[in-house]
Amino acid sequence: MLLPLLAGLALVHPAVSNQIYFRAEPDAYQNSPEVLPSPQISGQNEWADAFAKAKAMVDQMSLEEKVSITGGVDLKSGCSGTIAGIPRLKFPGMCLNDAGNGVRATDYVSGFASGIGVGASWNKVLAKQRGVALGGENRRKGVNIMLGPVVGPAWTVVKGGRNWEGSSADPYLSGALAAETVVGVQSQNVMTSVKKQHYIGNEQELYRSLEGDIQAISSNIDDKTMHELYLWPFVDLVKAGTANVMCSYNRLNQTYACGNSKTLNGLLKTELGFQGFVVSDWGAQHALTDAPNGLDMGMPNSDPYWGAALVNAVKSGSVPESRVTDMAMRIIASWYQLKQDDPSFPAPGIGMPGNLTVPHRIIEGRDPADLPVILQGAIESHVLVKNEKSTLPLQSPKKVSIFGYSASTPPKWTAQDDTDGTWRFGLAPVFEEDPATSPTGGRGTMFGAGGSGAITPQDSVSPQQAFVARAAKDGFTLVQDLTSPQPQVDPASDVCVVFGNAWAREGNDRPQLEDAYTDTMINAVADRCAKTVVVFHNAGPRLVDGFVNHPNVTAVIFGHLPGQAAGDAIVQLLFGDANPSGKLPYTVAKQAADYGPLLDPQASPGSQSPQAYFPQGVYTDYKYFEQAHIEPRYEFGFGLSYTRFDYSDIVLGARPNAPTTPPPEYPSGEIVSGGQKDLWEVLATVKCRLVNGGKVAGAEAVQLYVRFPGMQAKQLRGFEKPTLKPGESRSVSFELTRRELSVWNTEKQMWQLQRGDYEIYIGRSSSKLPLKTYLTI
Repeated sequence: MLLPLLAGLALVHPAVSNQIYFRAEPDAYQNSPEVLPSPQISGQNEWADAFAKAKAMVDQMSLEEKVSITGGVDLKSGCSGTIAGIPRLKFPGMCLNDAGNGVRATDYVSGFASGIGVGASWNKVLAKQRGVALGGENRRKGVNIMLGPVVGPAWTVVKGGRNWEGSSADPYLSGALAAETVVGVQSQNVMTSVKKQHYIGNEQELYRSLEGDIQAISSNIDDKTMHELYLWPFVDLVKAGTANVMCSYNRLNQTYACGNSKTLNGLLKTELGFQGFVVSDWGAQHALTDAPNGLDMGMPNSDPYWGAALVNAVKSGSVPESRVTDMAMRIIASWYQLKQDDPSFPAPGIGMPGNLTVPHRIIEGRDPADLPVILQGAIESHVLVKNEKSTLPLQSPKKVSIFGYSASTPPKWTAQDDTDGTWRFGLAPVFEEDPATSPTGGRGTMFGAGGSGAITPQDSVSPQQAFVARAAKDGFTLVQDLTSPQPQVDPASDVCVVFGNAWAREGNDRPQLEDAYTDTMINAVADRCAKTVVVFHNAGPRLVDGFVNHPNVTAVIFGHLPGQAAGDAIVQLLFGDANPSGKLPYTVAKQAADYGPLLDPQASPGSQSPQAYFPQGVYTDYKYFEQAHIEPRYEFGFGLSYTRFDYSDIVLGARPNAPTTPPPEYPSGEIVSGGQKDLWEVLATVKCRLVNGGKVAGAEAVQLYVRFPGMQAKQLRGFEKPTLKPGESRSVSFELTRRELSVWNTEKQMWQLQRGDYEIYIGRSSSKLPLKTYLTI
């Protein structure tokens, strides 16, 4: 949202559709400005047909019927939320369900690599394939709206408890991958509900929602940072066509996000031209006025704010019926846009029984054809960050020893055995532990993490199970001790693999980024084993300086949250059946203090109105480290392979059909889904030569960064991931658009293409960039 107002307001633009845009003085964080009325759906461009069909239906609705589809009802199904149907109009209602990593809390479904693993893949093609598979399972289960993907938080809190649901600490990477997810899911006629954890600025779990007389935390974000950091990935998803956006629990510049007219009406529905509808997070609705302020649907119900109260408000004239009509139009247009009126679309919630422990109709959600995508997603979720003494890949070992609590399937991870959310909310790894304060999931493999983004797959393979199968196939001796804090090590072991993890869940921020128990276990094994491989299942950055310099710790892998195929993936990687190609979607520091103001959630002891400020602006993660001249342990974008890639021959090309005059400083195009149309005009192309100089095939995430005039750090502005055979050479191309080269001008309230020199870098990580050129505008 725009920098809030403290002193006087300065009118920047004339009224557009009766909406007024304000500019604030730079010292203000006090109030989120009002933007009223809420803009009506226009049915522009690709939404025209859905708009016409929705109008034909909504025109037949009574006021009470229109209001009825704006709030959830309890139909005793397993859906996270439901909208009742209107039988006389042949509208069957809707099932909304968690989440972006797999259909949660039902049977016969899969568990995909979590968002952080998608980020580690740096693979747009795989992200789309995963989206297609996710969409297919949701459709077969009768889910109309998949509550995902997540494009945030922006990782301005490194210990944030839900960072893992999003894909990256970088907005460009996050937006690009999530956009592919949206395209994939919606290709199966299932709506995506984009969550910026949610929209917008929900950066921490501490004080995330109203509790008693303590307000939810207010994330106080300035205009420039809002556009260049927090809103950036959301633009990609609106452009990709997402039908739904979920607003968040927190306040934004003192106003609750689900009633914030600036962000909902001003940014989302006007500046970005969003045609879909906004749904509240569960229980994040706070007032009748959320309707005129831009909220379209309340969940899990809209009582006591809407329902009969909204009908009465319309009849009394305090809320115009046109706003309720627009709410219904946006909901029904989205239903038509995804072609859910097709008779082949399953009945809402048909595969989502309310009680899985009693006999019920079996609806198979899975498709065997998706198994290769699930496995590849798990493989590319892993990032190899250390590999010395030719440790990996393993070469016909005779004896392999495995250790650590994260190697085996945790207890109570079925619907029948669910105990206090061990299955339903993914808390099995912390069974009989404190999920709020434990730094690890000490009871078993973290296939996923905890909360509404958890996975509940029908089947899974732990690392221990995969090692047992591999030992039977290859004939090596497998030694196991998965429980001892300082295990005995057979000195005849060719390799020792230690499995640890780093726990996180919704509702709490992470207490720390390392733990003494796991570090001690790793060092104890390394003291007795010449080649010790460390594998983490980590829901965010995990510090390694407590053991990484041990001479016998010869390999380290961050597996993140690989999903149901965690075991098969790591065994394929260790034995060289698959070549590591993952890269870090965040920075790993040498010590926690190196993250500076980004480390901890912001606390307000004793305050009834907690506040969070973000003075670092856009300088988060690797940009913060570069600006502050801090050397990380492992930089953003870093990851090793079993082969070698060589970079050469950077070439800058002119924009296609470029006139002799420089491009205009500001865009002038019409508003389309995502913003002004000419923001996606290509201004330059950049190419380089990539060669696989090793002996095995592999994929490389080639990264392009730009340092803008006056900026103190580079920013990711492109990535491609080609696969090359040994000795193969390939040209890798990037297109740079106006949007990717612009900054937000708070005076003009527009994206500005600055005049000056832009430094362009290409390489294998944010700090290993052997190629450089300049673009002058």
